[in-house]
Amino acid sequence: MSITAWVNGALVDPAEASLSAVDHGVTVGDGVFETAKVVDGRPFALTRHLDRLDRSVAGLGLPPVDRARVLAGVKAVLDATDPIAFGRLRFTVTGGAGPLGSDRTGSELTYIVTSAPQALPPASGKVTVVPWTRNERAATAGLKTTSYADNVIALARAKEVGAMEAIFANTRDELCEATGSNVFVVPDSASGLVLTPPLDAGPLAGITRGLVLEWGRAAGVDVREQALPLDVLRTADEVFLTSSIKDVFPVHAVDDRELPAPGPVTARLAEVFAARSAEDVDP
Repeated sequence: MSITAWVNGALVDPAEASLSAVDHGVTVGDGVFETAKVVDGRPFALTRHLDRLDRSVAGLGLPPVDRARVLAGVKAVLDATDPIAFGRLRFTVTGGAGPLGSDRTGSELTYIVTSAPQALPPASGKVTVVPWTRNERAATAGLKTTSYADNVIALARAKEVGAMEAIFANTRDELCEATGSNVFVVPDSASGLVLTPPLDAGPLAGITRGLVLEWGRAAGVDVREQALPLDVLRTADEVFLTSSIKDVFPVHAVDDRELPAPGPVTARLAEVFAARSAEDVDP
């Protein structure tokens, strides 16, 4: 995979050193990031991603992001190569240089933007429920931070059992989210009702999640936010994930339980999402 990288105003070799050894994003994970889908050289829902970056930065107590600087990095990496047919754009902002501990020194923020082409997602995937939990009351709940060790561990577990995503409960044993995706369930395909955990259950406010709620309702699909027991994954007729790279992604197995993929309601929402996203690259 060919990665194009930009750090603090300049294109850099992604394999060469370009950050301080004491950058707080490296030493303690003091940073935030966004990942956006790129189609035919254009990032999708960029404004929504920038807005969420601002919310995450504020949640960490970091200074406001210079949005113009982020956009300059986005332009630089996308202009540096042939248009990416399908891939990802990632922009990261860290607390900048800091001490080896958790204190901050008021350093200038570090800005990093990268892009790379990648393969299209498969048609469906298997997920597994992991034994670890999300803390819906954590200081970082709902923030897209660079502190991703929990996700790395959970995703490694998923790959060990032949799954492509790991599902977390929260501390109340409610369905929460996956490592990089939101989770939706259709309890009964005949009813057409679609449910996803509310934000106070601890999931990230996914960009695709929000668009599925908006666009699904506008298309007449009954999509609701509702606290759900983790056991709903054992009984739901359909399960699907949403993420910036996967869009509406059917789940064909939850651990050893097989499911239709896509089920009829999932297929309907996937069609709605594809049509609406094709109409507007920055909804």
